[in-house]
Amino acid sequence: MKQNTLYLLIGALVVVVIALGAYVYREQTKPKGVELKIDDKGISIQQN
Repeated sequence: MKQNTLYLLIGALVVVVIALGAYVYREQTKPKGVELKIDDKGISIQQN
């Protein structure tokens, strides 16, 4: 039982590290400036 808990904890930490890495990568590759979006809801302007 103790070994299964250890594997679960290690797996959870791996998932957290991967998710954090993906978030940081996405934030760093996001274009800087103003984003203009036109869709069926209308026009939206967002500053990055």
